[in-house]
Amino acid sequence: MAMQFYASPEQIMRDRSELARKGIARGRSAVVLSYSGGVLFVAENLSSTLHKVSEIYDRIGFAAVGRYNEFENMRRAGVRMADLNGLSYDRRDVTGLALANAYAQTLGAIFTEQSKPFEVEICVAEVGATPEEDALYRLTYDGSVNDEPGRMAMGGQAEAIAGSLKSQHRPDMSLGEAVRLALAALSSVGGEGGAARTIAANQLEVAVLDRHRVGRTFRRITGAALTALLDGDAAGGAEPVGERAETPTTPTEEAGKPTTSAGSADLEGRRDADTPEA
Repeated sequence: MAMQFYASPEQIMRDRSELARKGIARGRSAVVLSYSGGVLFVAENLSSTLHKVSEIYDRIGFAAVGRYNEFENMRRAGVRMADLNGLSYDRRDVTGLALANAYAQTLGAIFTEQSKPFEVEICVAEVGATPEEDALYRLTYDGSVNDEPGRMAMGGQAEAIAGSLKSQHRPDMSLGEAVRLALAALSSVGGEGGAARTIAANQLEVAVLDRHRVGRTFRRITGAALTALLDGDAAGGAEPVGERAETPTTPTEEAGKPTTSAGSADLEGRRDADTPEA
C-alpha cells in the first residue's frame, strides 16, 4: 500500500503564498491615488483590449495586477453583485467596502480550500465628495483587506513604488500632477540594474473616478488628452466647462440618475459612454 506524503498545514500555506507572490511579481505594476478631482488609476499595460482598470459601479472603480483571467473573473462577479444590490435596494447601498468584503471572502476561501490560490492583487476604490472621503481598499491573494491612506501601489516592486508615492503625494494635487507623479513612480524601478526607465504614453492605462460628475464617475484618459497631461500642459488636465457639475450631495439625485450600468455595458460589448475620444 503506497504511503501518502505528509505536509504540515503551515508548509502548505507557505507554499501557496510563495506561488501567489511569484505570480504577482511577474506582472507589471499599477498605482492608485487620490487627488483633488477624484481617484486616479495608472497601470502599466501593453495591451489596448485587456484592461487592468475598470468600472464597477457609479462611484466605484477596480484595478488589479497578476493573472488576467483570474482578476477578470473577480471583476465580473463584482459588477454582477453591484448591479443586483443596486436594483434590489438603492444605488446608494452599493459601497466599496461591501465589495471589498465580498472579494476578501472569495479570495480567502480559494486560498484555504483550493490547491492553487489566485495570483492576484486587487484595489477597490470609491470616490467621495472630498479627497478625505475617498476609500482605497487593497485585497491580496489570501483574502487580506487593508484600507490604504489615499495612495497605493501593486505589483512586483510595489514597495519601492509606494515609497516614491509616499514622499511626494498630496491630496490637493491636480490631475496633471497626479498623472506625472504616478508615471515617475512606475518609471523609478524596473530598469537595467535597478535604474529608472522610460514608459511611453501608449504603454499606460489611465482612468479616473471624477468626483465632479453626477452618476457614473468613471472615465478613461487616452490619446491626446493623456499626452497633454504627461507633457505638463495645464489645459490638458482641465475638463470642458460644459461637462463639469457641482459635487452632488447624494450620488443618486433623480436628475442625474444613470440609465445604464457597468454590467450592462460590459455584457453588451458597448463602449463606455463616458470614454473620451482620443
